[in-house]
Amino acid sequence: MKALIALASIVGFLMVVLPGPLYQFADVNLSTAFTSLRFGVYVGGASLILIVLHLLINRKDIKWGSTLVCALLSLVAVAMPVSMMSKASGVPPIHDITTDVTNPPEFVAIAPLREQSPNPITYEGGEVTKQQLTAYPEIKTQQFPQPIQDIFSAAEKTVDSLGWKRLSEGALPNTLEATDTTFWFGFKDDIVVRLTSENNVTMVDVRSKSRVGKSDLGKNAERINLFFSTLREQLAN
Repeated sequence: MKALIALASIVGFLMVVLPGPLYQFADVNLSTAFTSLRFGVYVGGASLILIVLHLLINRKDIKWGSTLVCALLSLVAVAMPVSMMSKASGVPPIHDITTDVTNPPEFVAIAPLREQSPNPITYEGGEVTKQQLTAYPEIKTQQFPQPIQDIFSAAEKTVDSLGWKRLSEGALPNTLEATDTTFWFGFKDDIVVRLTSENNVTMVDVRSKSRVGKSDLGKNAERINLFFSTLREQLAN
């Protein structure tokens, strides 16, 4: 049983951890990667059951060090996908978030990079807007008293500090466009920051949109909130 536990825990762990890098670097199909995640949960769960049975049936023969390692690997195999599924169930299945739902900032410089992406560059609106307003009421245009030039400079520093890759060629005036690449799967999400001046107040709008996937698991809303919190930190320095 020890060998079976070790095998199940390692296989389950690898089935959950490897799909991201394999999708990102080895061109493994996304559906195949997600299938591996799903079945990795089953294998990890089976390993945990075997560990419990082993503890009950043959406790005197337990090697606690190796058993603990197997248990940790199995827990990772179960916890990571379950956490993703739990997060997905708590957010709307949308992938295009903007502070201005009536006139969202446009992707111009990044547009050519998205030509082959499953998610089109256009803003769908309608039901997507309704779901966003319900789930993320805090995502809205932010106002700043500083001149637009100062906000633009701070926004550039913010984008750079967050590790987003800026693309300025072809971008509209007073607009920043950038791409953020997620760590595990290497998903590319695009961001556009638009600045406008109105009555001596600088209005800042941000839009974040995933290139692939129906649901972003709340990542785009998190990204916009992170941008604004980091921007305020830059302005305070």
